[in-house]
Amino acid sequence: MSRQRPIVLGIVGDSAAGKSTISRGLANILGPERVTHLCTDDYHKYDRRERAHNQITPLHPDCNYLDVLELHLERLHYGQPILKPVYDHSTGSLVRPEYVQPREFVIVEGLLGFSTPVMRQFYDVKVFLDPPEDLRKVWKIKRDTTQRGYTAEQVLAELEKRVSDSRDFIRPQRAHADIVVRFHPPEGAPLEQAGPNLNVRLVLRPTIPHPDLSYLFDGAHRPASGIRLELGRDGGRPADFLDICGDVTPEHVAELEDAIWHHLPDLRPLRADQFGEYQDRGEARHSDPLALTQLLLTYHLLRKYGDTAPLPFAPPVAALSRLQSAPNRSIRVGGALPGR
Repeated sequence: MSRQRPIVLGIVGDSAAGKSTISRGLANILGPERVTHLCTDDYHKYDRRERAHNQITPLHPDCNYLDVLELHLERLHYGQPILKPVYDHSTGSLVRPEYVQPREFVIVEGLLGFSTPVMRQFYDVKVFLDPPEDLRKVWKIKRDTTQRGYTAEQVLAELEKRVSDSRDFIRPQRAHADIVVRFHPPEGAPLEQAGPNLNVRLVLRPTIPHPDLSYLFDGAHRPASGIRLELGRDGGRPADFLDICGDVTPEHVAELEDAIWHHLPDLRPLRADQFGEYQDRGEARHSDPLALTQLLLTYHLLRKYGDTAPLPFAPPVAALSRLQSAPNRSIRVGGALPGR
């Protein structure tokens, strides 16, 4: 089926909240040839040395070209290519930009992707990752010491500098998500060793339709199964809560996976080892709650893709807003005012 425009998914969360892990799994399920990936870290204004000199963190809006990001999200939403800046995390440098052509699905992940109303209107599905801070700290130390050239002491010092910016600019974006994903360790489990057994809670807000999985939880399914679905309130708003325990049995995992695959008729089911993978100090490991989370997010992308009605376009306000806010001056073409 030929679509009028790409389906755009936004994934927002603090540094080392799991954004890239979720994105990789979605690309594997959908097929990498169908997915364009965009990291909003590429829109940093300053490299690592400049940030240290200016005493500003990447979490602060003033450290990022958010106006350019708005314009690029608009172009991707309309199926148009962009010339994207590139930030190299391994060196902390800004490097040569790259030409990006949107494919059927565009996954945008980063720190500030929901921070303005203009950005938010260009997403079909918005996801916020919300792990406990103690767990995120463990993840960030592991990642930054093995992949980005930091020492553990440097990571801890940087986290301390970012506390107020995280509070003021990252966490408020949670309110704009359609789905909130919170991986958390079982009670009493050491954070360093909880990886494969992390529980996950998905807050499914009624801002978008969700698959009907209620038939899996009637009568015959007890809380002991390791999977629970219940109605509650989140931030004063009604929401469904899907809880998946890290020690859920393979039988119940397979049952829920089958139920979600049933809602994805256009995809051939993958083997369990083809998604749900994460890196732990360079070693690939598998998590069933992660795999189920990735499957559920894939459902939302394909639900939009499979709609028979034409996909609506967001208003093209990003460029227009800049024209309206520009100083009122005439533009001369060839020495004459336009239209004269």
